[in-house]
Amino acid sequence: MTDTAPPLQPPVAAGAPSGALPAGCADYAGFLQQHLASQTFNVVRYELPGESVWLKKAGPAIAAWRYRTLGLLSRLLDVPVLQPVVNPGGRTAIATEVRRLRDLHARGLRVPMVLADAPDGFLMRHLGLPGGNTPSLSDEIEAAARQAPASTLVLWQQGFAALQRVHASGTCLSQAFARNMVRCPDGVIGYIDFEDDPLATLPPALCIVKDALCYAHSTALFLDNAGTLEAARVDWQAWLAQTEPAVRTALERTVQQMRWVGKLPNQRKLGRDTLRLRAMVGLLRPLP
Repeated sequence: MTDTAPPLQPPVAAGAPSGALPAGCADYAGFLQQHLASQTFNVVRYELPGESVWLKKAGPAIAAWRYRTLGLLSRLLDVPVLQPVVNPGGRTAIATEVRRLRDLHARGLRVPMVLADAPDGFLMRHLGLPGGNTPSLSDEIEAAARQAPASTLVLWQQGFAALQRVHASGTCLSQAFARNMVRCPDGVIGYIDFEDDPLATLPPALCIVKDALCYAHSTALFLDNAGTLEAARVDWQAWLAQTEPAVRTALERTVQQMRWVGKLPNQRKLGRDTLRLRAMVGLLRPLP
């Protein structure tokens, strides 16, 4: 589990083609087929009349051996939730993401709408305003930690509540880092990046635990820097107390297995990843 990958919605790449549909026409399938062959980047944003869309094309297949180290670590530490969810890449990842986006949309959750799909890629609608950028929740929380520390807790609570809505609908996210959540223009938290399906590998309780740990890992250091970690910890424990026993047991076990991380010194020379883990353990530890 690591929060170091780039977000799904990168800036429009320099030199990327600018798409356009004839006025009054919405031939998304035709647009997809036209640009799949010529698009250089895996993900490109296009500005169409009255809307922004993203075309995501299949990338290269991902070798399974890349997941073996994390799988071995999961067994050595006896922490099942660290078991990797394999993303094979290529056409399989595209098919998985299209299926998951449609499923989440059907559950009433805010995700990009799939406008057209093909084996090698798909077209989806931008979650923000046409022509506008939509910062990730991670970017918002990090900025707040520097500029308005008191607001970090509110932002964190909104993301945590959005995560719980997903679980209440009977499913989970893929990589529930705050970088994969965005605030839509109406204030609703939306979700992006669904190239893998944890429910195909892990039992539902561990999928919820994995989501919760991803969110905690990607936000705890910002909370700590803003001085709001302890307040968030109260919210975390309140959620933990009312969640289902299998989730609670798995989380408590994971925290026990990782408690040594919290004893590491709070020093920048240890690296940002270590500080993230240290702050996460601080967020997850039980109240007195």
